[in-house]
Amino acid sequence: MAGFTDLREKLKSMTPHRDKVFENSNGEKRKHRESDDDQSDYEERRDAEARKVRSGIKQANIFTPEDCERIEAKIDEVVANADKGLYRGHTVDRAPLRNKYFFGEGYTYGAQLEKRGPGQERLYSRGEVDDIPDWVHELVVDRLVTHGVIPEGFVNSAVINDYQPGGCIVSHVDPIHIFERPIVTVSFFSDSALCFGCKFLFKPIRVSEPVLYLPVRRGSVTVLSGYAADDITHCIRPQDIKKRRAVIILRKPRILEMDKEQHRRSLSSQQRHHPDDGSENSWRRAEDRESASRYTRDHTPTRRVKMRRH
Repeated sequence: MAGFTDLREKLKSMTPHRDKVFENSNGEKRKHRESDDDQSDYEERRDAEARKVRSGIKQANIFTPEDCERIEAKIDEVVANADKGLYRGHTVDRAPLRNKYFFGEGYTYGAQLEKRGPGQERLYSRGEVDDIPDWVHELVVDRLVTHGVIPEGFVNSAVINDYQPGGCIVSHVDPIHIFERPIVTVSFFSDSALCFGCKFLFKPIRVSEPVLYLPVRRGSVTVLSGYAADDITHCIRPQDIKKRRAVIILRKPRILEMDKEQHRRSLSSQQRHHPDDGSENSWRRAEDRESASRYTRDHTPTRRVKMRRH
């Protein structure tokens, strides 16, 4: 079964002229035989979609092996600090074979949501996750700015995903209503792959063939925008994590109108507990940040995409 992740995929490949049964409105059943033309049309549609995905992907090799070693040592420090309980409650999110570390901004998703579905994710209130560590700016973000990957001041959210062999993240779209585009990721510890358009099945876990398989090398930068970011899901498959792998995800969250009031309440609470910080300048900085991140719906997707927990 090499090359197949689901027995049904193998059976389909062995029987290209399968009969499909359709039922008419009067209840009569009729058979329709798939032809080579049907298969050719299907492959053409997938190829066309793969081209759309590629149009929204940029990759660059910016970080040397020596750079990677320094950054990987810092990632190990994050893991150790989390194990010691040194971070705030929502900074660390643990799952089997995959841990997430939110810095700058964090958000609710998956099983954490009171109401499931796309568009329900929400940013945490200010202060519920730790600030972005200085080393992320100095070793990663500043390098990306220097190479013109992102503009200065773009990043205010950094998430570290730390995968063990066999770990995965199921098919999803980074919430369009929360994050501006592009989505920038930098890979460390080992080579892996990012897959687009897969379907996950569970018990046991298996994954359909991707519309596009994208290799991601240690030290490489991957930038998603357009179709690749908004109109098709992406995932990390278990079979593509053969060694420990970590990725730093750099994004700029929008501030939703409904989240602004939560941020104001959080800031007000901090002012009450720390009156010395209640200067006019500190309030102005907070308001300026909210204004600069004002949410608009200029990037509303043209196609609905089913999202799962990620």
